[in-house]
Amino acid sequence: MPLPAADRRTVLAAAGIGAVMPLLAACGASPAAAKSFRITKTEAEWRRILTPDQYHILREAGTERAFSHPLNKEKRKGTFICAGCGNALYASAHKYDSGTGWPSFWRAIDWGAVGTSTDYKIGYPRTEVHCADCGGHLGHIFGDGPQPTGQRHCINGLALRFVPA
Repeated sequence: MPLPAADRRTVLAAAGIGAVMPLLAACGASPAAAKSFRITKTEAEWRRILTPDQYHILREAGTERAFSHPLNKEKRKGTFICAGCGNALYASAHKYDSGTGWPSFWRAIDWGAVGTSTDYKIGYPRTEVHCADCGGHLGHIFGDGPQPTGQRHCINGLALRFVPA
């Protein structure tokens, strides 16, 4: 006996979703992980030099809880560097309080310090920002920042170390 039209649609929709899910899962993987970077280490080496929380953020593209990291309140002059490789990423002169709970910057220290890729982890595209030297996930860039760039580099504090001037 043939299925009614509504049941056929339900079956076809479920099959379509099942076919698309592996593709969406693959999109969730950090594109930075597939690129070649100046600084490379094995996963075991990364686990040795990073804390478990830093590893989760930098190597697995995790996100720390908002308002949980002391660097969110850091006001001194200095440089924010990659916690994984020491690459200079952001200057304190470009930091501002976005009210989001994560260290926020309106630009990177220079054009070659960070790289970007598109992240679909939550179902829609976002601009992921990563360290240009080691590929470590830093956070995301949004278009709601202050002038002159209009950008908000929303960065996990665990992905950074602060070097005072």
